[in-house]
Amino acid sequence: MSDYNPSRDDFAALLDESLHGRDMLEGQVVHGLVVGVEKDFIIVDVGLKTEGRISTKEFGAEGANLKVGDTVEVYLERVENAMGEAVISREKARREEAWTRLEAIFNRGEPVMGTIVGRVKGGFTVDMDGASGFLPGSQVDIRPVRDVAPLMGKEQPFAILKMDRPRGNIVVSRRAILEEARAEQRTELVGQLAEGEIRDGVVKNITDYGAFVDLGGIDGLLHVTDMSWKRVSHPSQVLNVGDQVRVQIIKINPDTQRISLGMKQLQSDPWENVDVKYPVGGKFSGRITNITDYGAFVELESGVEGLVHVSEMSWTKKNVHPGKIVSTSQEVEVVVLEVDAAKRRVSLGLKQAQENPWDQFLRQHPVGSTIEGEVKNATEFGLFVGFENDIDGMVHLSDLDWNAPGEEAIARYKKGDAVKTKVLDVDVDKERISLGIKQLGSDPMASDTYRKGQTITVTVTEVTSGGIEVKFGEDGAPMSAFVRKSDLSRDRNEQRVERFAIGDRIDAQVTNVDKAARKVSVSIKALEMSAEKEAIEQYGSQDSGASLGDILGAALRDKAGS
Repeated sequence: MSDYNPSRDDFAALLDESLHGRDMLEGQVVHGLVVGVEKDFIIVDVGLKTEGRISTKEFGAEGANLKVGDTVEVYLERVENAMGEAVISREKARREEAWTRLEAIFNRGEPVMGTIVGRVKGGFTVDMDGASGFLPGSQVDIRPVRDVAPLMGKEQPFAILKMDRPRGNIVVSRRAILEEARAEQRTELVGQLAEGEIRDGVVKNITDYGAFVDLGGIDGLLHVTDMSWKRVSHPSQVLNVGDQVRVQIIKINPDTQRISLGMKQLQSDPWENVDVKYPVGGKFSGRITNITDYGAFVELESGVEGLVHVSEMSWTKKNVHPGKIVSTSQEVEVVVLEVDAAKRRVSLGLKQAQENPWDQFLRQHPVGSTIEGEVKNATEFGLFVGFENDIDGMVHLSDLDWNAPGEEAIARYKKGDAVKTKVLDVDVDKERISLGIKQLGSDPMASDTYRKGQTITVTVTEVTSGGIEVKFGEDGAPMSAFVRKSDLSRDRNEQRVERFAIGDRIDAQVTNVDKAARKVSVSIKALEMSAEKEAIEQYGSQDSGASLGDILGAALRDKAGS
């Protein structure tokens, strides 16, 4: 309270001189004169020929000492109400004072002292010497705080984030103060560190991508790729929270003050001279560490891994997931295919550590040899035959039969049949084996096996109204021909198909050989006429008076006797 106690008239005169009008006072803090002190109210004259009443409670401890003649600052809400009294408030005056003071602090960017006094939805209420602010839960501390009780009722600094006087909103932050203090401390500590320096620290936290190490008041990130030269799937495989570790400072970012740490940098690099240790073509043992869709990684030594691409995993298993060929932790033998020391890459081959099954097949079954296999599949190109070591060979349609069309010949075979084949060609590079079935027998058209005028024995396979179907030749290379009715006999009366039955064996004469068309024509009639001609030439000159029947009879007797 002020020691100056002007009279009521003097106070009113002074106040009138400082005002431009009644309306300009509303909504402002004005000086008032205490003109009455009652049990529950303080009566204040604001100099406008009106008085206002304020509850003693609004003055707090100050209210007990007020007396008539004291001056107080009050907030004038309305000059005159329905009862002719001024509507004034000491509490709002104090709040306005606080707002004016806080706005000045906010504009200067300085912290303000306040006390957390209550909990509200989403945060807390902070009292700042008459003004109430909102402290969001996320702004209490740098890290989530489970128990705020120790912070309640304790005066401490806050940063003002936002002020909206018309709405009466003030948003403050305790976290901003802590972060600023922490940033200052961090700047000081970072200035004490140097890249390349080796420090001892404690693992403070572990994430999927690395571990945070406390270097004594400041944290550095130890990325998972800098923990070890060998593959590390997760940091927890190497470290635990609380572990004492020795690390090297790899990099300090002056802008963000982030510190990158490394552990593997304190160990020798296993990739040095890797091309000397693992030359191309060398065979080495390793352990499967990881399996992917495109291959498998093999650890040759701690920190050195090579990739076996899926195409280099098996000679015979194509388009198979690597996981069906090898398993994690399996010990395998591999061959080095390529080394790129600069990119830290080693290409390995799993199948190259085993004998090429096509080389092995060619060694055991050279071209021209006969081998038995199982029919695996029949396609429009030919017949696939399977052998040991999961390799296949193909019999092309044209190599199934000397005479029958490929489509007809392939119909004789079904999956699972055991077949004998001849090895025609083995292309190791292209991993192809060419086989033949017809080559197991000689080509009846390749030489003079059949000649025009030759007498052969045929077997009836079918009897039709127009003639008979016959077959002849070796079992491995059978031939077929159709004998028309007119060729069944020299005698027209004997040209009857019913004379023949399936399975009958008959002699006939070859009348034509078409090698291009692979066709041989035969005739029973031609054989009879040839025999007649031969008999006449041999016996007719000796016995000119004999009949044709006598001549033929003599020829047949002579042939039977010989």
